[in-house]
Amino acid sequence: MIIAIDGPSGAGKSTLGKMLARKFGLLYLDTGAMYRAVALASINDGSSLDDPARISEVARSARIELKGEPDSLRVFLNGDDVSDAIRTLEIAQAASVVSTISDVRKTMVELQRRLGEESPAGCVLEGRDIGTVVFPNADIKFFLTAKPEARARRRFDEDKTKGRVSTYEQTLAEINERDARDVSRSDSPLTIADDAVVIDTSELDLSEVFDQMVGKINEKRTAAAL
Repeated sequence: MIIAIDGPSGAGKSTLGKMLARKFGLLYLDTGAMYRAVALASINDGSSLDDPARISEVARSARIELKGEPDSLRVFLNGDDVSDAIRTLEIAQAASVVSTISDVRKTMVELQRRLGEESPAGCVLEGRDIGTVVFPNADIKFFLTAKPEARARRRFDEDKTKGRVSTYEQTLAEINERDARDVSRSDSPLTIADDAVVIDTSELDLSEVFDQMVGKINEKRTAAAL
């Protein structure tokens, strides 16, 4: 079973993706972490973010691996555990730029498809173009959205608990900037798949969204079994 979760930054995709993977015993693929790993590899290489050709080479040569259970997923870059190193604000901003490069996206999509297809039970993937580009034939697709203010508040609270220095206003500005970049990029822009289940999480807590998603998945599995 392939479950695709798309949506803008801060809509709850990662947390809910992990919850679903744990619930149904599926592999969890954090596609955002993969782009962050490419961003880190590019910075370590000394590549300029204005040099897409070089960054594409870095992406092709990088060995990116995801290991562990959903709640303790570790990201490895060329054999090194970079799980913490890719979670800085600098890497997040660099990943947003790196992810707009067509050749980088092609390399990552190939890797994501291979990992998903090799998983015996299936997988949960979350990102911006999972249901439209990576797995257009996914068994079920979700598109999670929320008002920018709600997403910024969640991201700000999350950063605060992790000791990251920021302000709500700065976080909101970054969310809006990321949204504009995601929907306007020429390659695989953020769009809603025609057959996606759309859930607005602005006024819902994670447990409510999770229950809705589980219900839809069970409906799909029941229909497929008939």
